[in-house]
Order: sequence, then C-alpha cells, then structure tokens
Amino acid sequence: FPGYLSPSNGLSFNEIPNGLAAVSKVPVGGWAQIVAYGAYVEVSGINSRTEDPGDFGWKVLTSADPEEKKQKLNAEIANGRLAMMAIIGMFFQDGLTGSAWGDWANYTQSPLRAFENELGVQPPVGFWDPLGLAEDGDVDVFTRRRETEIKHGRISMLATMGYMTPEIVGKFPGYLSPSNGLSFNEIPNGLAAVSKVPVGGWAQIVAYGAYVEVSGINSRTEDPGDFGWKVLTSADPEEKKQKLNAEIANGRLAMMAIIGM
Repeated sequence: FPGYLSPSNGLSFNEIPNGLAAVSKVPVGGWAQIVAYGAYVEVSGINSRTEDPGDFGWKVLTSADPEEKKQKLNAEIANGRLAMMAIIGMFFQDGLTGSAWGDWANYTQSPLRAFENELGVQPPVGFWDPLGLAEDGDVDVFTRRRETEIKHGRISMLATMGYMTPEIVGKFPGYLSPSNGLSFNEIPNGLAAVSKVPVGGWAQIVAYGAYVEVSGINSRTEDPGDFGWKVLTSADPEEKKQKLNAEIANGRLAMMAIIGM
C-alpha cells in the first residue's frame, strides 16, 4: 500500500518486508489491532453460524443446483487443505532462506548440505528430512540410517511381491509341515497366516533372518547397502547412480505399499 503503516513511527508500508521478517517490523500497536480484529471476527461469527459447518450466512459459494453447490463447497475444502500445506512450506522456506520464494542455494549454513548430493535425493522433494534427523551433519549416523532405509526397502519389496504372488500364480505344492499334515494351500495370504504357521516354521524364519543379518556384518563395504552382491551396477557412474536411486525409490514405495496392504 502507499502511505504509512505507523505515521507516529514514520514507518511506511514499503519498509515492511514480506514473510516472517515482517513480524519484528510491525509495531506492538499494529499487532494489537490485528489480534483485536481477529477476536472481533471470531466472536461476531458465534451468533451467525448455521447448522452447516463453515456457513456464517455469507453466501458466495452457493447455487440453486444441489450438485453444483456440493462441488463448489468440496472445492473450497480441497483448496483450503492445499493452502494449509502451502503456507507451511512458505514459512519453512522463508525461515531457511529469508524469503518464501528463496533459493535453497542461499541457505549456505545448513548442515544438510553434507547430504544433498547423496543417493536418494530426488525430485520433487529433494533432500526431505521433516523431523530434522540429519541436522547435526553426523555422517556416520546418516550412513547407518541410509543403510537401514535400504534394508527395509529391500525387505518391503520382497514382502510386497510375496503378498501378491500367491494370489496371482498360486501356492507351492506339497506340505509346509508334513508332521502336522499342513499343506501350503491351507495357509491363507496376509496376516491370517501368522496364526497358521507352526512355531517351528517361525523359528526357521527368524533363524534365517538372523543368519542373513550376521553374515552381512563382515561383507559390507563403505557404501550403505553394498554387501558385495553386484546386481544394480554399471561401468557408467551416471547409469549406476540412476539404478541405485531407482532401488531406493522403489524401496520407499514398497514400504508404503506393504503398510497399505
């Protein structure tokens, strides 16, 4: 706006920066007015609300056609959800770079720069660490977590395929437990199988998992998830990077898939 935000302080609107930086620039009297107006709107709406959530008698998104009205109100809710995520993203970007439209390159002090070129940093989110687990820049801890992520992703990919395959191609012939007369065909898919597999079967599964875990201790290399079993590799560094990134992305998808199943 033209003119002054605070004539008594000689503070013009042009001197107020956008975003979070404005918080410290607006005088206390200005914030008092903002809070008072918010309180007025809140209190005045108490007596004007109707039975419909969010309806205070101000008919903008309405229509004589019930289906069109429903579509408009659904659009309002969807846009509101998107806006909530957008403003959080703007606050975050503003806090890091000094501007809601700031370039990540401006945030040079970030310890996350130690990991921004690592495998798994892919568009559209780039280096995504919403809980700030890598804020301390500890390379050893990051490597351990990356190895754990890759391992869980691999297990989830196998689990997802194991969940779907019997439904598509059928089950093994013969018996899972000859002593109990329990055939593979009698084992249901999914969580229902947990109570059907005998204790001896679970003991074998746990023992095999422990064997794989222990045998991998001495065969790991400096690269997270690399145990010397070269499947996703290439003489071309860019192609190798693309394959390993694909493995991480597919592992992340599989972790979400098996949880959904």
